Amino acid sequence: MNFGVSKLKPILRALESRNYRLFFAGQAISLVGTWMTQIATVWLVYDLTNSALWLGIVGFSSQIPSFLISPFGGIIVDRWNRHRILITTQILAMIQSLALAALALSGVIQIWHIILLSLFQGLITAVDSPARQAFVPEIIERKENLGNAIALNSSVFNGARLVGPAIAGLLIASVGTGVCFLIDGLSYIAVVAGLLAMKLKPRKIATQTTNVWQRLIEGFSYAFGFPPIRAILLLLALFSFMGMPYTILIPIFAKNILQGSAETLGFLMAAVGVGALVGGVYLSSRSTVIGLGKIIAIAPAIFGTGLVIFSQSRILWLSLFMMFLVGFGGILQIASSNTILQTIVEDDKRGRLMSLYTMSFLGILPFGNLASGALADKIGAPDTLMIGGFCCILGSLAFTKQLPQLRRLIRPIYVEIGLLDKASS
Repeated sequence: MNFGVSKLKPILRALESRNYRLFFAGQAISLVGTWMTQIATVWLVYDLTNSALWLGIVGFSSQIPSFLISPFGGIIVDRWNRHRILITTQILAMIQSLALAALALSGVIQIWHIILLSLFQGLITAVDSPARQAFVPEIIERKENLGNAIALNSSVFNGARLVGPAIAGLLIASVGTGVCFLIDGLSYIAVVAGLLAMKLKPRKIATQTTNVWQRLIEGFSYAFGFPPIRAILLLLALFSFMGMPYTILIPIFAKNILQGSAETLGFLMAAVGVGALVGGVYLSSRSTVIGLGKIIAIAPAIFGTGLVIFSQSRILWLSLFMMFLVGFGGILQIASSNTILQTIVEDDKRGRLMSLYTMSFLGILPFGNLASGALADKIGAPDTLMIGGFCCILGSLAFTKQLPQLRRLIRPIYVEIGLLDKASS
């Protein structure tokens, strides 16, 4: 028993911080509800419209605020109390889910209700996501555990992706989508309770003499003027635009191609969760940020290969295995990119950089959703996903070619913060 505990301790070392434990526990509960809502929403949209285009439109409406608002959200996060911001966003998200539940359970829900509430959720996410990313360093007592905390966040996110869709598939088949939305709304209580229970030291917020536009330009110049940050954000944007829209097309594969039901959709998304959970545990077990560049280079190729084979599969077990690879490759890229960016960023620009990270990932996604939905209407979902997968593989090759130069540029920062000694640099 002691041997098992000693093996787990390095993987769970960020949980030594009380505030992070509260954050982690609240997320673990709430994210199950979030994934249930995601699955219930795409199933409900496809059930109401039987259209890939409408799936793309709803996906677009839920994420477009992240593209338009996230940069301003980053400024808010750098200037205001992140703890209070998160309490506010979680309460608003709870209201959104409960409104969705009320409409679905009463049987009056229509596609425009879903679009309107998706837009509202997108506005919340545009501020919540950079705040959440920038808040983690505040609640980690030992800064060397930051990479572990980010990997654990990914693990709990994807552990929820394993559990939430499976439960959602069963509930949709038996009692309908409304119950999924209701459970999601109630699950936010755990997050808010965890945030309220935290004991935080006041964070020094520097007095700002520049206006909003100057700070916005400063954030963009900082991020895109440094090649390693620029390369990571651009690869993430490609991955988000070409690869991530698989999430809105999966109902088509579950229902039409694999001849399944809502349970099949739940199993496919759960397979993604298993792969991502394995990837998250692997990253949690790493003791250093050194070497993550190589993982970022390889991950889109793993993701893209899984997507290409999945798009052509007509066998459930093969489709499930490819979804495992998609989840594994996806989380390696997303979490590794986050960890490197959080490690090298100057603290007074953390919120703005995390808003650009959100913009590159969640902000680009609506355009990918809309383009993929429209393309799938013309050439079919399988060929649409195959094209996206090949583009991710090409992105992986391009980043790999740049990697030696990017390493040379990033090494002085690692030396300055003590991750490398001068002799090894």
